[in-house]
Amino acid sequence: MVPNLYPALERQEVVIHTPRHARSLVELSSTELSNVAGAWTSRAEAAHAEGFQYLQVIVNEGADAGSSLSHTHSQLAWFREQPPAPASERTRAGKCALCELLGDTSMTRELGLAEADTTILALCHPAGRAPYEVLVAPYAHEPEPWGMALEIGLDLAVSCLRPLHRIEGPVPVNLWLHCATFGGDGHWHLELVPRLTVFAGLELGAGVYVNTLAPEQAAEALRGG
Repeated sequence: MVPNLYPALERQEVVIHTPRHARSLVELSSTELSNVAGAWTSRAEAAHAEGFQYLQVIVNEGADAGSSLSHTHSQLAWFREQPPAPASERTRAGKCALCELLGDTSMTRELGLAEADTTILALCHPAGRAPYEVLVAPYAHEPEPWGMALEIGLDLAVSCLRPLHRIEGPVPVNLWLHCATFGGDGHWHLELVPRLTVFAGLELGAGVYVNTLAPEQAAEALRGG
């Protein structure tokens, strides 16, 4: 058994997205989405001020995605150091995998879903772990999104979730933010993973994901939805 070397989770908070009973992000107004992003930014500033290095933002929708509440909400996990998944995405030897990905204009044209002011793109992930997996990221190498960029990014993610609900119904979904440590280097992005498949031994044991829907088909369906 491999010992647990992960950084300790020292604090966890819940952000209730709206006082009215809404089950999903897709039910929120633009003002409510802006308030959600603003709450995340406010708590990131507080975490930084208290000496934490990383705030992990998570949204789980549906029991199969790990949610125990039907009311739309998000979870904020405070870490003293960056946890393993976002840490594995750090720039290596001056190269950023996300910059290289977004620099492929033929790919972004084929898989792109929505764009905000030619600065932030939402696209179907070219190597998604599950059908309709969506990636939202700025074209520029920006380490942190706190503030207006996060509002725009969240709005783009939800704009992709709405057609998915029309195609597949209110499917369970996980959404999370990856970014740099406070003041560090990285390329922030949102990942939206619908839980339309069960991650089994191959996925969990080998890290090899079987996705039965080609990203080109997923993009075409979401754009047409």
